[in-house]
Amino acid sequence: MTIPQPPPPDSILAPGENCWVVDRATRLSVVIDAEDYFAAARAAMLQAKRRIMLIGWDFDSRIRLGGPKGGPDAPDKIGEFILWLVNRNPDLNVYLLRWDLGAIHTLFRGSTIFTFMKWMAHKRIHTKLDGAHPPGASHHQKIVVIDDSFAFCGGIDMTGDRWDTRGHLDEEPGRKRPNGRPYPPWHDATTALEGPAAARLGVLARDRWEIAGGDPLRAIEPTHEAWPDILTPQFHDVDVAISRSRPTLPKLEPIREIEALYLDMIAAAKRFIYAESQYFASRRIAEAIARRLDEPDGPEIVIINPLTANGWLEPIAMDSARARLFEALRRRDTHRRLRLYHPQTAAGKPIYVHAKVMIVDEEMVRVGSSNMNNRSMRLDTECDVTIERACPANGACSTAIRTIRDGLIAEHLGVPEAEVTARIDSEGSLIATIEALRGEGRTLVPYEIPDISAVETWLADNEVLDPEGPEEMFEALGKRGLFRGYRDRRAARRRLKKPPA
Repeated sequence: MTIPQPPPPDSILAPGENCWVVDRATRLSVVIDAEDYFAAARAAMLQAKRRIMLIGWDFDSRIRLGGPKGGPDAPDKIGEFILWLVNRNPDLNVYLLRWDLGAIHTLFRGSTIFTFMKWMAHKRIHTKLDGAHPPGASHHQKIVVIDDSFAFCGGIDMTGDRWDTRGHLDEEPGRKRPNGRPYPPWHDATTALEGPAAARLGVLARDRWEIAGGDPLRAIEPTHEAWPDILTPQFHDVDVAISRSRPTLPKLEPIREIEALYLDMIAAAKRFIYAESQYFASRRIAEAIARRLDEPDGPEIVIINPLTANGWLEPIAMDSARARLFEALRRRDTHRRLRLYHPQTAAGKPIYVHAKVMIVDEEMVRVGSSNMNNRSMRLDTECDVTIERACPANGACSTAIRTIRDGLIAEHLGVPEAEVTARIDSEGSLIATIEALRGEGRTLVPYEIPDISAVETWLADNEVLDPEGPEEMFEALGKRGLFRGYRDRRAARRRLKKPPA
């Protein structure tokens, strides 16, 4: 393991505060959407010699990864593919860790139970359900580590309803569930990285395995490259920050690096903040944005969200919280520098945004598992990786960071990336660029604040499904909520005005 060097004085990265460590990646790429990720993951696993660690929120053994087959007898489905990998290599062990409560309702999907039984019977396939979290929390990291030399870290789980292309076509033959039924378009992101930073993610994965009750695992000395040939690296020899969230656990202190880094990135922005997130419901992030909106020359802020959250109660809680936070920010936005958009297909169907990305100017790019909601900051286990241009090895990263941002905007607008780049140069504005290139069909649609019913308002105010930490799960409802900071300040003012007894 290399000894990481501290970031320079002009860097916002602070190990122990907003990140765990800053380490070197010999190659790194931001991978957009699961078509490319699944294919690259299969290609990388084909090169594994001794260990594959799969750390995730969900895992579906029935999905097909695509990409290089690896042999004439290699199975298409990932569950059988893992068995094939260990059977052909007697030195290979596979460790699979997933959230325990998420596994309960998925264990009996189709043939999953039979694949699971085959894994359990194999002495070199090790499975563990991660229940090391407080009530109401989840293990939410999405990490793959191969031989401690190569890793993926981001927001894509190897599960159903994730695969899609960057085209997000209305009629996509590959976007079907194992039972043959189609599912809606899905947008996501992760990173691929090799070198010491990948080895560091190996440390994190092994620690999480042990926290979840697994036996301690030793590090593997990297002896080969596992970077897949089908994946083009965007960065070479760069310094990468790894940031985490972890709730308070027995004998373990909480980790809130992810929350701190969000706030520091927002504070550091000079011209542009571009973000993609499944949710926009974090009170602290909203407060940090409000401070920047108050500035006469603050940055533009563009957030890409899904039209509505997935699930049953989540749309009520998350969408209501988003509406109330965004309305509060809209009223503060006197300089008109904040926009929230939803992507849609050529036929006008909503594209579900599951990606967790933040890009500040051409200075920083961050990809991970954390959403802009309270539980990602303090309750769930999360992991994000960040490249900052101010780090010693990263001086030439601005072009690649901009390419990623402009490529994402172009993807959502259905226009060439070069057109986005040229328009930003001429307009000097992300918002003006998006507004000029928006149109019918494949495009970005501005968010419209919905009417909020009394029930939805109550759920949002009390953060019923989005607590800030395990202690808040049991906190009196009157003491919590999106705007409790305002309530606390108002109560303090009343106390100051009250005459002495």
